[in-house]
Amino acid sequence: MTPPEEETDREDSGEMEFKMLQTIRLKAMAKINLGLDVLRRRPDGYHDVRMIMQTVNLYDDIEITKMEEPGIRIFTNLHFLPANENNLAYCAADLLMKEFSLQGGLQIKLDKHIPVAAGMAGGSSDGAAVLVGLNRMFSLGLSKEELAERGVLLGADVPYCIMRGTALSEGIGEILTPLPPMPDCQILIARPGIAVSTRFVYENLHAEAITDHPDIDGMIEALTAGDLYKVAAKMENVLERVTVPAYPEIGRLKELMREKGALNALMSGSGPTVFGLFDREETAQEACDAVMESGLAKQLFLRRPFQNHTRNYQNLE
Repeated sequence: MTPPEEETDREDSGEMEFKMLQTIRLKAMAKINLGLDVLRRRPDGYHDVRMIMQTVNLYDDIEITKMEEPGIRIFTNLHFLPANENNLAYCAADLLMKEFSLQGGLQIKLDKHIPVAAGMAGGSSDGAAVLVGLNRMFSLGLSKEELAERGVLLGADVPYCIMRGTALSEGIGEILTPLPPMPDCQILIARPGIAVSTRFVYENLHAEAITDHPDIDGMIEALTAGDLYKVAAKMENVLERVTVPAYPEIGRLKELMREKGALNALMSGSGPTVFGLFDREETAQEACDAVMESGLAKQLFLRRPFQNHTRNYQNLE
């Protein structure tokens, strides 16, 4: 993974090391689903899934600072976000502080840019970043796997958000297999101004009745071949079978992106965010302008895939 936001080329100086131990800054990155299949509902109420996860260069800025006073204080640029145990960043800090009897307190600043409740794992990524940050700040010595074991206690997407890159996600999302990186491209991300309940989506999916599943293995083959056009052709999200009829805006966004040159467009996670893949920057920008003019999107981003060049989990940026 890429280096953290601190100036790592100066980490060998004592002054820099002291500063890093007191404050650490990280980037909690968003994800999209290139493919999403639901296999079955489990007795515990969760669902077994097979998903192709991809990190994108859209992120929340997180700053963690040690304090002498006990407690966890969350500050965010979004007034409606909880600053207590209903925030995964708080839960992640609380989990490690209790397990390792960490002294003092923490101040966590969340500068949110990832759309909230949008199928892009913004909250999960914040929680993952806090786990990684505290592991480094307090020299806990936890491996990537050990962090992931704790992360799944917070949410099914947290282990992936610790790993990042391109991956096959199975089980409830916690069984991860690294995949060849997604080919570089332009990704147009559009979040419509609607709220979609994840519970509503899964309760109305009826996974056992599905006979035609997304071709997840075909997507893996396309990624292995490094073929962007085959990747686009294999994009499918089984949850759209619930969301598109219930929320027509999702279907209209997909259609508009394709009309404006997207190789394909898909809903991410349980929605409502829609993304499109483009092989030319000019075409992507024209599509972005068209979506903006249409009024279908409340938030709009033009980004590229984020790829891990190494598997050093501590370099979470």
